[in-house]
Amino acid sequence: MDDQLAAQWLATAVEEARAGLAEGGIPIGAALYGPDGTVLGRGHNLRVQNGDPSLHAETAAFRHAGRQRSYRGTTMVTTLSPCWYCSGLVRQFGISRVVVGEDRTFRGGQEWLAEHGVEITVLDDPRCVSMMTDFIAARPDLWNEDIGK
Repeated sequence: MDDQLAAQWLATAVEEARAGLAEGGIPIGAALYGPDGTVLGRGHNLRVQNGDPSLHAETAAFRHAGRQRSYRGTTMVTTLSPCWYCSGLVRQFGISRVVVGEDRTFRGGQEWLAEHGVEITVLDDPRCVSMMTDFIAARPDLWNEDIGK
């Protein structure tokens, strides 16, 4: 995937992450793009806001995308490396690509996804790094809850 296009699409996920942070939640955002480049769904982590541990950013974007005949050729864009739960969602539904804003603060199942044919692009975006670094420093309790520590 072209890094310039990936960076443009990441902007949608960053907007979502900022919205989640403004709501008092965990600043992780995601968007699912169709093969033609249209946004099928977008969302942010809602674990805190909805009291639902399954509402990660990727699952929120996936749910907002609704039913698709196929997810082949789609791209999940996320501000943070997908956890194992969200990596499983990518594999289960055959999402072709994952664009990761950053994987310094957390590294989930991206290598596993790559081993199974999912194209992975890591942008190491400074906005994503600083948003997560600042959040983890301010709310280590909430962060540890989110990653299951």
